[in-house]
Amino acid sequence: MSTLAIDNIGLLVTNDPQLGTLRDAALVLDGDRVAAIERAGRVAADARIDAGGRCVIPGFVDSHTHLVFAGERGDEFAARMAGVPYAAGGILTTVAATRAATTEQLHALVDARRREALRAGITHVEIKSGYGLDVATEQRSCEIAAAFTDDVTFLGAHVVPQGEDADAYVELVCGDMLEACADHVRWIDVFCERGAFDADQSRAVLEAGRAAGLGLRIHANQLGHGPGVRLGVELGAASADHCTYLSDADIEALAGSATVATFLPATDFSTRQPYPDARRAIDAGVSVALATNCNPGSSYTTSMAFCIALAVRDMRMTAEEALEAATLGGARALRRTDIGHLAPGARADAVLLDAPSYAHVIYRPGVPLVAMTIASGRPVWSAP
Repeated sequence: MSTLAIDNIGLLVTNDPQLGTLRDAALVLDGDRVAAIERAGRVAADARIDAGGRCVIPGFVDSHTHLVFAGERGDEFAARMAGVPYAAGGILTTVAATRAATTEQLHALVDARRREALRAGITHVEIKSGYGLDVATEQRSCEIAAAFTDDVTFLGAHVVPQGEDADAYVELVCGDMLEACADHVRWIDVFCERGAFDADQSRAVLEAGRAAGLGLRIHANQLGHGPGVRLGVELGAASADHCTYLSDADIEALAGSATVATFLPATDFSTRQPYPDARRAIDAGVSVALATNCNPGSSYTTSMAFCIALAVRDMRMTAEEALEAATLGGARALRRTDIGHLAPGARADAVLLDAPSYAHVIYRPGVPLVAMTIASGRPVWSAP
């Protein structure tokens, strides 16, 4: 393997408790792994990238996305901005478009979104199904997602298809649909929310997934207080996602568990929901992550920088907490130790910012500050 040095780094964020944040550093990559961290200007390697005194951070880990879909819902977004409340039922519009698209069309759409995410510094993504809601399209969606990530989530329990009985549909999800998708996925998820699936139905879905050997995730407490967070904790879910409405009991349950609270602030921005009280959760000892929730209805963005800025501005997280939540927090939400940090042995996923500090992501909101994205030791995008 050949070595690559990112030299002359002004500020290097490692997310490693022993290494911390370093100044005047060089990051040495050997193949797809971090080999060493050295002083700037004192490293030998087969190839060299001059960071020019700029900041390098771990690649963003986006632990909640819905990239497999066709169509768009711009009119719905405009109506929402004009005062129409958000509801889960809009998902069915995307289901129709996704079912009608060819496999080649869907693959091309996911590829375009994944490349857009790389430009935004996202080096690892989780991708959910959930816009098929029939056996064939859910299986196809999982197969397509698996071409882009090894963190694929089966979300057949996204909403109940129009005109179908909810309990009968849950039986399908837990039976033939799960059987068709299980070989292509690592996780199972359910939208535990009014307008989607209640606590008993959600429990049935997650328990069926666990019996099939899948890890558990749950959409929880997005539209109001409900049972989702505590159900996820009870069943040992890796992550409870949204967490817009958290009671004291929810926070106590999360803080005493290994379940990560994954906040999706771009969704709250897009739906005009209140932002989660991240400060309260963090102060209570809850492990947190940030993710984009890229989807056509409630969060059509691949900008993790935007999510970080919202988390700091509207969720009272510090810049350091938000950056960690978007990198190491996402890795924890996926129960991975190989990504989200830049210690020796980690996967060589790094982002060179066109800024002296990661604080500029918040300080200069909306400005594209990713100068280069390196995934698995290879530059995959650089600014012109």
